[in-house]
Amino acid sequence: MNRSMNPDSSVTIAKRGIRHLRWWVLVLFLTGVTVNYITRNSLAILAPELKVSLGITTEQYAWIVGAFQLAYTFFQPLCGWLIDVIGLKIGFFVCASVWALACLLHAGAGSWLQLAILRFVMGSAEAAATPANAKVLGEWFPKKERPVAAGWAGVGFSVGAMLAPPIIYFAHASFGWQGAFLFTGFLALAWALLWWWFYRSPAQHLNLSAQELAFIQQDGEPAPVKQGFWQALRSVAANKRFYGIAIPAFMAEPAWGVLSFWVPLYLANEMGMDLKQIAMFAWLPFLAADLGSVASGYLTRLYSRLFGFTRVNAVVASSVSGAFLMVSLALVALTKNPYMAIALISAGGFGHQIISCMLSALVVEKFDKGEMATVNGMRGSCAWIASFLFSLVIGYTADRIGFNPLFIAMGFFDLIGALFLVAFIAERRVEKRSL
Repeated sequence: MNRSMNPDSSVTIAKRGIRHLRWWVLVLFLTGVTVNYITRNSLAILAPELKVSLGITTEQYAWIVGAFQLAYTFFQPLCGWLIDVIGLKIGFFVCASVWALACLLHAGAGSWLQLAILRFVMGSAEAAATPANAKVLGEWFPKKERPVAAGWAGVGFSVGAMLAPPIIYFAHASFGWQGAFLFTGFLALAWALLWWWFYRSPAQHLNLSAQELAFIQQDGEPAPVKQGFWQALRSVAANKRFYGIAIPAFMAEPAWGVLSFWVPLYLANEMGMDLKQIAMFAWLPFLAADLGSVASGYLTRLYSRLFGFTRVNAVVASSVSGAFLMVSLALVALTKNPYMAIALISAGGFGHQIISCMLSALVVEKFDKGEMATVNGMRGSCAWIASFLFSLVIGYTADRIGFNPLFIAMGFFDLIGALFLVAFIAERRVEKRSL
């Protein structure tokens, strides 16, 4: 038989194409998450002008933000279950296409209510990012690499927020606020097509070598079991370990919501910055968050080497370290210097992403492949419930009492979450009794 006509031999030849393909897949995914955050954060950067152009009050802006957060909250488990059932390729492509179209339609909004509806649609689709994150880690990396991979994957969640201010500023300067929404919407649509063209699961990817496939599958994890939506939710909710991840996520997310949606208004209202100054400095907390993402996985290795921690306990210790760094947010209330405030908020961004990445690592560490996306979606829902409620609190109180009491509260939320993480997730060593 002609070798070129043999399917097995053609696959073998094709599989020699890309070395370390798992890391290139991770780059593709974090690029999509970067675009995800650019589209969602475009509203926050344009908020000062939108409030004037469309006559939006601070309280109405809070409802616009809340609409996104509410959708993001409720749709994460559904998106996670969908990805678990129909697969990462199709599930994430559909969601990315929807959020791209919703962003494009922002350009035609004429009132706060229309913006709120569009943000709800966008939030329901962008909710796929968190559960997809766990699915990528679980499918493409062996257990020993997952903490480091989770750290790098977390870069996408903050680099998009970091790039959003300068990108939106220059798009706004060139095309106006409507053009800024159109630009980011087309960017998201282009990435969705790239994902559809390139992504395959490890077992189906023609550019994955047999050696790397064996490396990925070295843990011998059982094949994922697909469950109905309600059955999957009940199964996760009955697992005590889920609450050791969900409660810390609930306590951590208000800070990220403030960084994503409220810091530009804080800098404008409390520190007197204009849009150009905001664009120059509002990206710094997200740069710090990027560094925290990358550092988190390597921090687990450091704890393992220095203290002999198990893989799980090293991840827990890394997350607790991030919780202590979050105290820097409480110190924001003590300064009137805008540059010191940005530095302290940046330290909080660094700490938050350590926590967030390590919680994702714990999901893939503690749960089966068939439920990873569902679990991470439910974890994300718990987080965004807190973010949604906190945004409503900010919308009601910011003009009355200012931001300082809110920063103080955020500084200590994560230490409370760390207690639950240690209680429910940390592994206890059982001492052997001498006979």
